[in-house]
Amino acid sequence: MKKVISTEKIPIKLWLEDIEEAALQQARNVASLPFAFKHVAIMPDSHVGYGMPIGGVLAAKGVVVPNAVGVDIGCGMCAAKTSLTDISDKSLKTIMGKIREYVPVGFNHHKEKQNTNFMPSDENIIKGGIVECQLQSAHKQVGTLGGGNHFIEIQKGSDGHIWIMIHSGSRNLGLKVADHYNKIAKHMNKLWKSEVPASFDLAFLPIETQDAKDYMTEMNYCVEFAFSNRKLMMINVQKAFAEEFGEKFAELDFINIPHNYARWENHYNTNVIVHRKGATSAKDGEIGIIPGSQGTKSYIVKGKGNHESFQSCSHGAGRMMGRKQAQRVLDLKTEIENLNKQGIIHAVRNKKDLDEAPGAYKNIDIVMENQKDLVDILIELKPLAVVKG
Repeated sequence: MKKVISTEKIPIKLWLEDIEEAALQQARNVASLPFAFKHVAIMPDSHVGYGMPIGGVLAAKGVVVPNAVGVDIGCGMCAAKTSLTDISDKSLKTIMGKIREYVPVGFNHHKEKQNTNFMPSDENIIKGGIVECQLQSAHKQVGTLGGGNHFIEIQKGSDGHIWIMIHSGSRNLGLKVADHYNKIAKHMNKLWKSEVPASFDLAFLPIETQDAKDYMTEMNYCVEFAFSNRKLMMINVQKAFAEEFGEKFAELDFINIPHNYARWENHYNTNVIVHRKGATSAKDGEIGIIPGSQGTKSYIVKGKGNHESFQSCSHGAGRMMGRKQAQRVLDLKTEIENLNKQGIIHAVRNKKDLDEAPGAYKNIDIVMENQKDLVDILIELKPLAVVKG
């Protein structure tokens, strides 16, 4: 931990020193909430978000806050270690071409409904709810990458193995659920004359209300859908590998971890709803994934169970500048040269791609140094080739 701010209702504990003013103000807003418990934890990759900063962890007593989870419910990481220990540039380019053929990116979906076996179980589907209304679309969206900072990356691990890593979420399904319940929360908070200012954009639902129960149910479906989405993509990426390497290719390990969700947990002998918005669970011994940018290392980590962070850690490197700012400020030639020098088959082609260039992100080395009390590094993963959403 780098510092503690004690000017609000509860303390703000920060694992970074260079937080932008807008994100810090959002953290202050969170720390002033009447239901916020013990303290607010801000991870080392934190930057401004909607309502709550990305990289924020809020433990709440008796309420759930849709905007403290965000619109990409269940967004997270998965990684698989393969039996391969080497891969040529020629094979990488062939595989990346096949991945683009098998995995729709951006706004693209599968043309046909995917097998029901790739979808979550029906237990978290509410009759007439948002999820049920979106199921037909979701059947075509499962196994698709999406846009923004989502990616598929081939990496070389410090353990000598080739790894596959995927970052993606719940696609349009999570957005629809998030927007629906945030609107309900804002409306109800206005009717109740809530003491939480509307300008905070942190409207809440008391957990005993039906709306809160429905949100938790549909949110959990979105978390499972996001997991299913990553699993199907991983299957198709492995198919691309198998077509190139045949029997020489095999998956050895599979890790999955979300970083946008809320769930019941017990901290300081109290049952609370922990909201992680761009933050990863890091219980003692829990295996996690912390990605860098497409030009820097990523990490497989093991949690230390630090209670001051509510057993959490960062979900990545974190943005240093906004997307439009990156497109204005960063030099395209420099960013491409830096990636080319490292021999990375990358996704930076023109000015609009600069929003996901390495220069738009914080220094992952500093981020990892700042959370040495939260996780131990198990494996370093160097990027070899990247498909960006």
